[in-house]
Amino acid sequence: MIKKRLMGQTGVEGTILGFGCMRLPLNGPKPDNIDIELSTKMLRLAIDRGVNYVDTAYPYHSGGTRQTPGASELFVAEALKGGYREKVLLATKLPTWLVESRSHMHQLLDFQLKRLDVRQLDFYLAHNINISVWDKLISLGLREFFDEAVRDGRIRFPSFSFHDNFSLFERVITSYDWVMAQVQYNYLDVNYQSGQAGVRLANQKGVAVVVMEPLRGGFLVSQVPEEPQSVLRRIRPDWSLPAWGFNWLWNQPECAVVLSGMSDLAQVEENLALAEKFTENLFTESDEEAINQVRDFFKGRVKADCTGCGYCLPCPSGVEIPKNLNFLNQYYLFEGDGPRERCRYFYNIQLSQDERAANCVSCGQCEEKCPQGLAIPGFLNQTAELYKA
Repeated sequence: MIKKRLMGQTGVEGTILGFGCMRLPLNGPKPDNIDIELSTKMLRLAIDRGVNYVDTAYPYHSGGTRQTPGASELFVAEALKGGYREKVLLATKLPTWLVESRSHMHQLLDFQLKRLDVRQLDFYLAHNINISVWDKLISLGLREFFDEAVRDGRIRFPSFSFHDNFSLFERVITSYDWVMAQVQYNYLDVNYQSGQAGVRLANQKGVAVVVMEPLRGGFLVSQVPEEPQSVLRRIRPDWSLPAWGFNWLWNQPECAVVLSGMSDLAQVEENLALAEKFTENLFTESDEEAINQVRDFFKGRVKADCTGCGYCLPCPSGVEIPKNLNFLNQYYLFEGDGPRERCRYFYNIQLSQDERAANCVSCGQCEEKCPQGLAIPGFLNQTAELYKA
């Protein structure tokens, strides 16, 4: 039986494992060509075994652009027929990058309700909150929109998903009476984006936490070198790499639901088995020490030992220095095209053209102010080269 946890102040319980519909299996190379038969089998198997949280979004499984609606919401609508909708908490997301006005927010919500063939959503998230969209959304009336949509019954719980740093997370979570926050969090990303500090702040405020990227897009399974793997095997020879990732998160009661974007039936079976086996306090001090060693291994790949203190700011050229150095470090954590394409994707989303490293003129003011004595212009030049268009 899969354990359930109260989701903040909602009054509802979510299963510790949730089903994410962003990486469904495909029929062919096109991202919008979902293998409907297999994906339906996967989702219904998860629900039949107890999973009660299903997550999708406007752009998931689109034809390669976030500007057009993807096939995921339409798939979910069909897969949840036959009584399955009543068994789950359903979440989708407002495409914040498209929003033009408060009335447009309402139009997008109505469009998504129609696509999902429902009258009400349990969770509706402002998708991908970051510094480039946040102030605009507030000025357009995001908070008033959520109030109206809750009042008229189209959504139950106003929520947001987040991809930026802790200082912005703190601003966002204190700006409105949110019910849930969805954040990237895993045993490697304790200080990345909102990180562990964000998870704990949300919990203090009674805001439920739904975790995305528990295995960092699968890289904590496919890209972990032999040396850290051997550290983990010595402690728990019977645990798989996914078991380490999920159990570390589930051991933290602040994490209400951990989403998994499963892409084949074997992954569904494995993750269900892990969720069914989990018991409270399963993770021991020895396990935590092993994770610390793995984390230290990856820290050894860091190029710029930036603490994110911000003393280097403001940059006279407008460069967001700590964010750029963070992306330099992220680029080298994992090897291979997949992790680095992911870095480029988020670099382009989270930094405007004016904030990027390519604007550095090597004036040296940042280097003079850096408590760590980092050669910042050199690191920014490296970042600009890695992320050039």
